[in-house]
Amino acid sequence: MSLWIRFERAGSTGFGTLEDDTIRIHRGDMFAGAVPTGAAVARSDVRVLTPCTPTKMVALWNNFHALAAKLGNPVPREPLYFLKANNAFLEHGAAIRKPLHYDGKVIFEGELGVVIGKRATAVRESDAAEHIFGYTCVNDVTAVDLLKKDPTFDQWTRAKSFDTFGPFGPVIATGLDTSRLSVKVILNGDERQHYPLADLVFAPARLVSLISRDMTLEPGDVIACGTSVGVGSMKPGATVSVLIDGVGTLTNRYE
Repeated sequence: MSLWIRFERAGSTGFGTLEDDTIRIHRGDMFAGAVPTGAAVARSDVRVLTPCTPTKMVALWNNFHALAAKLGNPVPREPLYFLKANNAFLEHGAAIRKPLHYDGKVIFEGELGVVIGKRATAVRESDAAEHIFGYTCVNDVTAVDLLKKDPTFDQWTRAKSFDTFGPFGPVIATGLDTSRLSVKVILNGDERQHYPLADLVFAPARLVSLISRDMTLEPGDVIACGTSVGVGSMKPGATVSVLIDGVGTLTNRYE
């Protein structure tokens, strides 16, 4: 297993593998034959960036059996998804900003993110693992009062895509069996979500296969697998962390 991280130092960006608090710097393409340079830097001496730069984030709705049962929704026969705009992407440690012209409820949603490492177009499920580079933590922040504000049109893109509403990172973990993992969300020191990834309706390989039938997935794209029970609202000043064992901890303050 490796933990890949991107960083900024002295105005330049770089990437490498994280070992304890040391980044082993690499060169080349993270997804296609990255080569270690032999240099290293302390994590405390750099600014952590998002671990990749997606062309898009595909985010799932109603993808856990427990939440579907709680809400009285049928289990979907195919993935139900939307896109989060690129302007929403935010790195670990940066502030999620309250929208200037929205005073409604803002909620956190802790999720597993699947990071694509190889271009995927209409791939078979049996081949999908070859297109997955690894996994990351995602907080699918939502201005929930906007979703049904207009009875004629559900506003998923608007509610999900305010600037800073798409934190993910801080690393991409490779070589994991996600079916054995769980997602936790800690809000101001209190556990608010804790659910097993074994409860997914559509697991990562199935998602890659089915979504790639609709649109090409590019290296660095992220599929946010959806959330389960326990989502809740955040108030300005709150600190929220998404934890996945083996993947890491994504922490951001809501301001």
